[in-house]
Amino acid sequence: MNILAQISPSVFLLVGLIAGALVGAIVVFVVQKTVAKNRAKALKEELDSRIETAKKQAETIIKEAQVDAAAEKMKKREELSNEMNVREKELRKQELDVSKREDTVERQQDKIRQQQKQVKNNEKELARQMNAAQNRNKELSSLITQQKNQLLKITSLDMEQAKELLLTRLEDECEREMSQLIQRKVTQAEETAEEKSKEVINLAIQRYAAEQTCDVSVSMVDIPSDDMKGRIIGREGRNIRAFEKSTGVDVIVDDTPGIIVVSGFNPIRREVARLSMERLIQDGRIHPTRIEEVVNQTKKDVHAKVTQIGKEAAEEVDVRGLNNKIIGMLGALHYRTSYGQNVLRHSVEVAFLAQVMADELGLDGSIAKRAGLLHDIGKAMDREIEGGHPAIGTNFLRRFKESAIVLNAVEAHHGDIPADNPYTPLVAAADAISASRPGARRETLERYIKRLEKLEGIAAGFEGVENCFAIQAGREVRVIVDADKIKDDSAVKTARDIAKKIEDEMTYPGEIKVTLLREVRCVEYAR
Repeated sequence: MNILAQISPSVFLLVGLIAGALVGAIVVFVVQKTVAKNRAKALKEELDSRIETAKKQAETIIKEAQVDAAAEKMKKREELSNEMNVREKELRKQELDVSKREDTVERQQDKIRQQQKQVKNNEKELARQMNAAQNRNKELSSLITQQKNQLLKITSLDMEQAKELLLTRLEDECEREMSQLIQRKVTQAEETAEEKSKEVINLAIQRYAAEQTCDVSVSMVDIPSDDMKGRIIGREGRNIRAFEKSTGVDVIVDDTPGIIVVSGFNPIRREVARLSMERLIQDGRIHPTRIEEVVNQTKKDVHAKVTQIGKEAAEEVDVRGLNNKIIGMLGALHYRTSYGQNVLRHSVEVAFLAQVMADELGLDGSIAKRAGLLHDIGKAMDREIEGGHPAIGTNFLRRFKESAIVLNAVEAHHGDIPADNPYTPLVAAADAISASRPGARRETLERYIKRLEKLEGIAAGFEGVENCFAIQAGREVRVIVDADKIKDDSAVKTARDIAKKIEDEMTYPGEIKVTLLREVRCVEYAR
């Protein structure tokens, strides 16, 4: 009992400790389980909350994506609609262009058909005339045989005399028929060609209109007072001599108040002299050294101005690829006149007229325009180089590899050589239009009278001409012939011969009309 009594407290203590440990473990387990449950519940709630938030965010993203997709869809639809509109406009424009081209092709086909029809009609008419001529020849042969036999029977003529008589009569009849044939052919050609040529030329003239300016061979320089004339002349005339030597012109100082006159045949030298004189008068220092300085500087300025004028003319006509020397010569034409007409403005006008006519005829307007602009370039050098301006201009342009068409148009626009391309007649026609329209050109009275006298002299030189008169300022010559010497059948041939001789022997702007009058006057007196 004592031992049990001694052991029991320890055992009890151990048992108590064990029991306490078990209880603590149980408590701890229970607590941990409770905490775990609470934590799991909290985690579950947090997870549910996050899932709910994620769902809301997903819905928001989906809605935003749907909105963006709708907006993008609308944007794409608008872009597609705009693109379709642009393409529809382009298609409509292309359809319009195609329609215009089809109209042009149809018009050209109509013209071709009309021309073919006219050619067929001409061929039929020619065949008819050939048949008629053959029949006529047969009739003539028969008549000749009959007349030959009758002459041999009736007259005492031998074979040679009869043959000569028949040949003379046959020659007269052939000449009369030839005149009639010429008249018919000329009438037919005029009927077919006059309308078309008038249409093309009228269109060209209507589509281009330019001002006309006439220059003279002297330039006036204003001076502030007559005292300046003495300073310009200088002591013993040294200033005026130095000025004339440097510029190559004549300075005329007379009693005319307020001006001095600069005279010279070369317009560029005259322009240099005029500008130099104005600068000297403005500067006030007039002595030989200063004159030389001013003239040299003015020459440089005028040269630059000439080049600029040439460039502006080429740009106005839209002719590209010209050499700088050619441009310089074009600018020099600004100071050159022909019958008072400024040659540069005349060349620009010819270029536009030739282009319009070439476009109307289905040719290349740019080639015609280039040839028209350069056709008178030889006039910029004809005072320094011997020869006519067509040959001078052709040789000058050949050095810069201009095309054969342009070279032929330049050399042949006055008929010096035959034309070898269709652009040369266009340039010649444009040149005649520009030169002959009212107000374009003028000439001196002496030269005008000589031209009229020569015109009348050529017409009077033909056999059978009784009188002739140059009218319309030399644009027309009226020829009165003897009705006994020139018959109606030969009158047409005589008029053509007069016109041909005028073309060969005279130089004139535009064209000259030859009108031949034949009449029979019977006079009797009643007494």
